[in-house]
Order: sequence, then C-alpha cells, then structure tokens
Amino acid sequence: MGEMILVYTTFPDWESAERITKELLERKLIACANLREHKAFYWWEGKVEEDKEVGALLKTKVDLWSELKDTLRELHPYSVPAIIRIDVDHVNKEYLNWLLGVTK
Repeated sequence: MGEMILVYTTFPDWESAERITKELLERKLIACANLREHKAFYWWEGKVEEDKEVGALLKTKVDLWSELKDTLRELHPYSVPAIIRIDVDHVNKEYLNWLLGVTK
C-alpha cells in the first residue's frame, strides 16, 4: 500500500495559489489542498520583509513527490519557492485509500 505525504508551499496571492492548486489537481498530482492566508516574515536580499502570503498544504502520495516538486518549481511564481515534504507517520485507512484512489 502507498504512503501519504504532505507538501507545504506558499504563494504570493490567492490567484496564483488557486490556479496552481487546481492545475495540480487536474494533473492528479495531489488529492486535495488546504489554502490559508497568513502574515509572513522572512529574510530577503539582506533585510527582513513582512508580507501576506497564502500557505498551501498539499496532500499526496510519496510516489508523486519528485513529479510534484518538479511541477511546483515549473509553475511557481517565486524564484525561490519553499517546497517542503512532511512525511506522515499515521493516517486513517479510509482517508489513505481515498487519497491513493484519486491520485495517479
């Protein structure tokens, strides 16, 4: 049976977050995503920046990690996107079966 992972990334705005998330769904690289706006603080070009971003928690299977990572790099509007894999130790069987069934 396959394993589930979470992939975290951020987007500069709702438009890019929704457009790219829908593209990932169409390509069956993810089963679903949760998007949430938040305030971000980060270092950029030698100074601390403050901005609004949309965080995306993407749910998929471990077998799609490489393709998802490459696709996010290709589609992402940031020159240095955060594409962070979070391994899932435990998930209920029903959810995992659904996730495996809707991804490629």
